[in-house]
Amino acid sequence: MSFDPAAVTGNWNYPTKMIVGPGRIARLADACKSLGMTRPLLVTDPGVAALPMVVDAIALCEHAGLSCGLFSDVKGNPVGRNVEDGVHFYREGGHDGVIAFGGGSALDAAKAVALMAGQDRPIWDFEDVGDNWKRVREAGVAPILAVPTTAGTGSEVGRASVITNEQTHEKKIIFHPLMLPGVVISDPELTVGLPAHITAATGIDAFVHCFEAYCAPFYHPMAEGIALEGMRLIGDFLPRAYENGADIEARAQMLVAASMGATAFQKGLGGVHSIAHAVGAMYDTHHGLTNAVLLPYVMQFNRPAIEDRMGLLARVMGLDGGGYDAVLEWVLGFRRLLGIPEALKEMEVPDDDAEAVGRLAEADPSTGGNPRPMTAADMTAVFLAAHAGNLR
Repeated sequence: MSFDPAAVTGNWNYPTKMIVGPGRIARLADACKSLGMTRPLLVTDPGVAALPMVVDAIALCEHAGLSCGLFSDVKGNPVGRNVEDGVHFYREGGHDGVIAFGGGSALDAAKAVALMAGQDRPIWDFEDVGDNWKRVREAGVAPILAVPTTAGTGSEVGRASVITNEQTHEKKIIFHPLMLPGVVISDPELTVGLPAHITAATGIDAFVHCFEAYCAPFYHPMAEGIALEGMRLIGDFLPRAYENGADIEARAQMLVAASMGATAFQKGLGGVHSIAHAVGAMYDTHHGLTNAVLLPYVMQFNRPAIEDRMGLLARVMGLDGGGYDAVLEWVLGFRRLLGIPEALKEMEVPDDDAEAVGRLAEADPSTGGNPRPMTAADMTAVFLAAHAGNLR
């Protein structure tokens, strides 16, 4: 049998320093100082900003002699204007680092603010296309400390942010290696108050990260191992966190699994994310929930390319019968258990511009990781099937 060196060749990057466990938010000020911060700016969204945990976090910094500002004008799907306003606030306040605090949207916006703090180009010049990241003036990127309060996107261990261009209604992936936070504090106590429906949507988002990474057609066995264990953890602990938000063990394991998903998807994502990004940009839907609805429909499209991988996943998940059908039935049952809608129409997403969804999805960088080639027409067909709830 001939040997193809390309089959075992890859370029790999893995994550950062992580402080994990209940009560570890107490390390916030020391972690800021370790990154050279004396005047950090805490960036979050309005909902999280109103919670006592943010007041407490700022107090931790102030008591340690750090002057900490607060910026919270961030939408659920962050837009370019949110980043511009955050950069203005950062510069006006003379800040020297960013605390990215909150769910995936807040973390993405915060990381983009840190990237843009010392740049003189527009943010869209740093879209994750080709070598655009080399345009960044690296000395101008502010240090970042991340504190996730949801277990979903894994943005705390990512080197990119998803930001919507308001003019074109496109979600753009903004990338630079220095956007990876220097320190992450994953404290499950900060996620206890997360509502059950958000726990479910963000948790399945983490599962989709793992699933698409596992199926991406590239050589990265480290990512595949992490993805498999991430899916097992989510299968075991997401229902517990959904049923009992005060279950600290389940909350902790879900935070870890979310970071595992984002670590694994350095291998690649796929059509679920491509379509979800398009739908989110056009209709401002919740990203995790959109992924959760789309997953089985993209699985069906990809079946010819992923079927031989499902046996191992079924064994890891402990599924009876094994194989693709067992995995698909488990996904459908898992969604029902967590109250996830079966179709996009239940999210009040219209279907009258399906071709535009398909075009945006085809152009999304995630499309390159899909295990089976997907054209705009394919994306449109999958979107319409998911809209109608037609799982063939």
